[in-house]
Amino acid sequence: MVYRHLALFRRSWPRVVELMYWPVLQMVVWGFVTAYVAGVQQSTASIAAGALLGGVLLWEVALRSQMGFAITFLEEIWSRNLGHIFVSPLRPWELVAALVGMSAIRMLAGVLPAVLLAWLLYGFGLFSLGPVVVLFFAALMIMGWAVALGVTSMILRHGAGAETLAWSVLFGLAPFSAVFYPVSVLPGWLQPVAYAIPAAHVFEGMRAALLESRIAWGHLGLAFALDLVWLGLGAWLFMAQFRRARERGALLSIGE
Repeated sequence: MVYRHLALFRRSWPRVVELMYWPVLQMVVWGFVTAYVAGVQQSTASIAAGALLGGVLLWEVALRSQMGFAITFLEEIWSRNLGHIFVSPLRPWELVAALVGMSAIRMLAGVLPAVLLAWLLYGFGLFSLGPVVVLFFAALMIMGWAVALGVTSMILRHGAGAETLAWSVLFGLAPFSAVFYPVSVLPGWLQPVAYAIPAAHVFEGMRAALLESRIAWGHLGLAFALDLVWLGLGAWLFMAQFRRARERGALLSIGE
């Protein structure tokens, strides 16, 4: 399954460019914004601008992980291949494993060039935060996979009418994920909602690392604990909708 999709990228350079296009474009636009905010001198404003740029780059990890998973699944539907896949001995969890693998590859191919350009153009080194960045990446990737499982479940249930969720659903969580501002900025009644989202804890931890030079282990622990809850719910929903789609014969007709 993974090789099939890698072969598509090997034979289509526009696909490879598309992986990098949006993360790099986002980084360049927000890089100019941070440069404007920081000015030309090193100051408190420049540190805050670094937190803003770090938020952009890390949010792309969650976004590209979710979209990579969901779009890889959609490509099987668009090519009318989903029914053929399950004629083979492939099991649902093996399909999910392949989608996770492709999601990780697509995310790294899109985000790492943006991280490199952020260092070259703006002097912002995300990996200068240390090994904790790997934990940030992992927590956001798992959240992206959990959301993608929910999206693919809706596609199995509602067909083509739910395809737009692959591009839009994670943007709806962005205001509550504390990407560009701390959770304390939100109204009091919204803060519990934010703290139920794994990404909010990751970005609180990122700001602690950038602004206070410390690792917020409490936030990281909560991020991974919530990831497990989200992933469990996503897997349960996916399997329930997969069984229903198989009973209805929708695996052969979905997308038509």
